[in-house]
Amino acid sequence: MHEVTPINPWFALAYLISGVCFIIALRGLSSPSTSRKGNRYGMAGMLIAVVTTLLMHHTAGIVEIVIAIAIGGAIGLVTARKIAMTDMPQLVAAFHSLVGMAAVLVAAAAFLNPTAFGIADGAGQIFAVSRIEMGLGIAIGAITFSGSVIAFLKLNGNMSGAPIMLPGRHVINLGTLAAILGLIAYFLTDQSPWVFWTITGLAFLIGFLLIIPIGGADMPVVVSMLNSYSGWAAAAMGFTLGNSAMIITGALVGSSGAILSYIMCKAMNRSFISVIAGGFGAAPEAGGGAAKSDRPWKRGSAEDAAFLMAQAEQVIIVPGYGMAVAQAQHALREMGDILKAQGVKVKYAIHPVAGRMPGHMNVLLAEANVPYDEVFELEDINGEFAQTDVAFVIGANDVTNPAAKTDKTSPIYGMPILDVEKAKTVLFVKRSMGGVGYAGVDNDVFYMDQTMMLLADAKKMVEDIVKSLNH
Repeated sequence: MHEVTPINPWFALAYLISGVCFIIALRGLSSPSTSRKGNRYGMAGMLIAVVTTLLMHHTAGIVEIVIAIAIGGAIGLVTARKIAMTDMPQLVAAFHSLVGMAAVLVAAAAFLNPTAFGIADGAGQIFAVSRIEMGLGIAIGAITFSGSVIAFLKLNGNMSGAPIMLPGRHVINLGTLAAILGLIAYFLTDQSPWVFWTITGLAFLIGFLLIIPIGGADMPVVVSMLNSYSGWAAAAMGFTLGNSAMIITGALVGSSGAILSYIMCKAMNRSFISVIAGGFGAAPEAGGGAAKSDRPWKRGSAEDAAFLMAQAEQVIIVPGYGMAVAQAQHALREMGDILKAQGVKVKYAIHPVAGRMPGHMNVLLAEANVPYDEVFELEDINGEFAQTDVAFVIGANDVTNPAAKTDKTSPIYGMPILDVEKAKTVLFVKRSMGGVGYAGVDNDVFYMDQTMMLLADAKKMVEDIVKSLNH
């Protein structure tokens, strides 16, 4: 398949530079203000790594490789230009599935022709360490693929976001995982095809079984978790291929994804194991708030909201997925600018798991050019709601629901929330009173004395508020 040239220190240096670029990219992506620069560093690092890899090997099919790169790049460019921000979580899940499948295909190719990869002796027996790398790589890759496909279907609405609980799921999952690990160990002594393909099949199965019992409220954790899996799969294949760039990149993605998963779990007051076990939203009887919709509530208009906010000293805006669906972020920024021009202090409160993936709301606000110094995370702003005149909640439900603090039967119990109910006035933008959040529970804030419900499409409501403020 290919012949590796003698080790060249310049190639090692190029891989080192690409690795540094990836590290700088991750650092840049930690803040909206530096995310563009971070993306550029990541692109530069990947370009260096790809070119270096092609130069290192005397590849017979260089034309085919260039054509494949061109096709893949064109698909990526078109997808990036056409995808809506509301569909970004689905896109991320889809990309994770491609990384997982790439790891599976590389491992399969290495197993079918190990001498071409330099991982076998003269008799065609794969080296023991390579078998471990191959077994782990294909297992993690297959889990990433099937798990990402289920995550995509749930996020895209093709599959219910509610947890799907199989009887005896914990026993099935543990048994399947044990079988995979046992077969990888057995693979060290027997490289028969049935062992390899059984590991592959069981890994595809466990990826499916792990994600279907996870409820929609946990999707941000699932996305970051699958991101971590894809990184470790790439790292494992890097060892198989003897490619240091893949090892570095995979380790960076895997570790950063694992850290992000931990942060997301901490933000929801959940352990990583409880999420994987489908514990969040697991109780079908929990949060059955549908009957609460007949409680008295107050409806307001855009004019009412404009008057209340214009008279306020401080307004805290809480964006959620409803804002993303309506693409209301630009109108929201315009509303904030008008309020600030009238002497009102405006801040934005972001919950770590608002939206469908980590950082979803931050990206949307950055897209609308909301100043970064006006955007605050939960722990930095939660103490201000009690001294705030108006909390303007636009399309957020679960992350503002007091049931997380009071109702032990609720699927979101224990999750830290934004304390909007402590504000003097709560303006809650929502399409209708009939809908509930992604976790499927009603919100007591709707029925509080200081709450005014603004029932309409989020973008249309904010645009009407802007008109009223201008008048």
